[in-house]
Parts: sequence; C-alpha cells; structure tokens
Amino acid sequence: MSHCCRHCGSPLAHEVIDLGHQPPSNAYLTADQLTLPEITYPLKVFVCTNCWLMQLPAHAAADQLFTSDYAYLSSTSSSWCAHAKAFVSQAIDRLGLDEKSIVVELASNDGYLLQYVKQQGISCLGIEPTHATAEAARAKGIETIEEFFGIALAEKLAKADLVVANNVLAHVPDINDFVAGIGCLLKPDGQASVEFPHLLNLLQGNQFDTIYHEHYSYISLKAVQRIVQAVGLQVVDVEQLQTHGGSLRIWLAHQGQVDVADSVAEVIALEDAAGLETCEAYAGFQKRAEAAKFDLLDFLLAAKKDGARVIGYGAAAKGNTLLNYVGVCSDLLPMVADRALSKQGKYLPGSHIPVITPQMLNDCQPDLVLVLPWNLITELSEEMPDYKLLTAIPCLKVIE
Repeated sequence: MSHCCRHCGSPLAHEVIDLGHQPPSNAYLTADQLTLPEITYPLKVFVCTNCWLMQLPAHAAADQLFTSDYAYLSSTSSSWCAHAKAFVSQAIDRLGLDEKSIVVELASNDGYLLQYVKQQGISCLGIEPTHATAEAARAKGIETIEEFFGIALAEKLAKADLVVANNVLAHVPDINDFVAGIGCLLKPDGQASVEFPHLLNLLQGNQFDTIYHEHYSYISLKAVQRIVQAVGLQVVDVEQLQTHGGSLRIWLAHQGQVDVADSVAEVIALEDAAGLETCEAYAGFQKRAEAAKFDLLDFLLAAKKDGARVIGYGAAAKGNTLLNYVGVCSDLLPMVADRALSKQGKYLPGSHIPVITPQMLNDCQPDLVLVLPWNLITELSEEMPDYKLLTAIPCLKVIE
C-alpha cells in the first residue's frame, strides 16, 4: 500500500525504520481484556523527500488513540510541571501578558500548565479532546473544551494573545489544518509557542522508542518552517530544550509582525550540518535500533539466568514501543511501577506486563530497575537513590 505525505501530498517512498506491528502505546488493558484479541498496526516510518517531514502513516484515527480514558497525565512528572511553571513566567514577560490577555493551550491535558496562568489572574482556556484529562483540568478550575483542534474550532473562539501547543504537533494527523487553526486563533500581534521533540536529537540519540502511533510526525525546524509559512505564519524564534531527550520550542507569529531572531538560523545550520534533508542522514537508524534491541534482550536474559530480579519503572508510551520491539514480556520483566493512578492495576499493551504502584516496587526490593522513560532519569535517580537503575536508550547503561 502506498502512502502520501500529510503536508505536501508527495508519495512516501523512502523508508526510515520498521519497528514491526504493535498495539497503540497508550492502550492499557484491564484484566478482563487480556483474553480478548488485541489490534496492532504497522510501525513503519518514512521521510518525504520533497518537504522532508518524517512521518508515520495514519493507520489509526486520532479518536481511536486519544480515547475518553486516555491514561497519560502530565502532572505526574514534577519536572514537567516545573518546566511549565517556568515557561508561564517567561511568556508573561516576553509578551507583556496581563489580566486583559487571553491564553489558549492546545492539548492542555490535566491543566498542568494553565494552572500557573490562572494563578497570575490571566484568562485561559484549555482545548483537550480526552475526557479523563479534561475532567482533571476542570477539577483545577481550568475551563476546558473537550474537542480536537483545527480551523473549525478556532473560528468559534475568541482571538488569543498566546497559543501554547506543547508536544501535540507530532500528534495530529492533519498537521496543515492544525497549524492553520493556530493562525486563525492568534490575534494580529499574538504569538504561539510550540514545543516538539527535535528530529535531530531523535536520530542522533537513537530515540526510536519515541516512535509510536500517536506520533504521526517527527519534526525538524526546516520542515515546520515550510508548514507554517503555507498558512501565513513564520518562525520568529527558537529555543533548544533538554525536555524529552532534546526538544525545540518555536515561537510563531503572523508573517511580518515580529523580527526573526538569530536563533532560527543557528538551529537551521545545525540541521544542515547533519544533512537532515538528505537520505544519508537516515541511513543506519534501523541498525542502531536493532543493536539497542539485542543489547537489552541479552542483558535481561543474562539477569534471568543469574537469578537477578529486574523490575521496570514508568509505564510510558515510549517504554511500550521498546518492550514490544524487543519482545519483552513478564517472564523477563515481571512488573512495571508507575505513579499514575490511571495506569496502576492495568497491563501494558502487547507485553501484558502488570502495572504496580511505586510502593509495591519498594516491597519487591529488585536488584535492578529498568527506567523506561529515560528522559526522566535525572529526576528518578534523585528519587530512587538506593536502586541500581538501567536505561536502554540510546544504548544500554547501568547507573549505580
């Protein structure tokens, strides 16, 4: 079956990596569902050699992936909440926001960011299509519209001084409609802040586990420049962040409204130096993923043979991609602990590994803890000083 680029419509012919058939990474199972058939989709990524957007064809519709009981809650991570709080302070200073301003966040999740906007007395609105997270935001007093965002919704809303879109641009199957909606929603002098994992870091850091069905696109700055320019926006500034293994925060404005910072050209130069708009940049990614796969499998098999007890920590979507690609089940990793109440007592998709509480992990006294959300390793190392931690990305590493 042939596929076409979700931005420019060109045929997708250049395969980057194939991680096999996998279930949706956030489709956690109840005990009653373990005996039922489990749907899987191809996890094969392509890069468009016309506009250079790396992408996963939309095998599953957004409403099939972002369901009413969606289990990911942003507030579970204390470091991510601190990141959001710092951003709000920065944005207020940057744009001169006050009580007359309007801030809208797209994919606002459980109100992890807008709670800090509300604390400053600034009007805010969340757009969040998943019911469970929208309800969590409303419990914080955050007005939340429970819909997917695009032009149709943007036209109904009051214009915003600031639009925030953190880690959502990769999640939208119709990226052109989503970006056009941002342009429609912004006031003439408004700006949008959009954060996404940087494609450059994904390739250089062997972050293949961040590939899953909810992530339709894997984005470079040059690719996103083309996408926003097509709807009358431009990238006016960019910040390189450490979040999610290396992200970009781009600032968007209507074309001609804001001077473009030097930072934009600096990041473009990094991408050009890496040859991101050549097929050579993507060569070898499959082999590097396979090397990490076999290293982790060999390690877990040796630990099992030696009688060492390994338990996972963090029932993250990226962890499910990794475990299902490697072929790890409960015989090698009997449990995975997670702080999210929405995941505890359920089972990981594909591998069917049970999700336990952090206290249950402590009760088990494992010899090693496999940290699946490796991007939180600094935070977790401080929280779990008595354990020997293990990460598998970009390569196998044991942290004493």
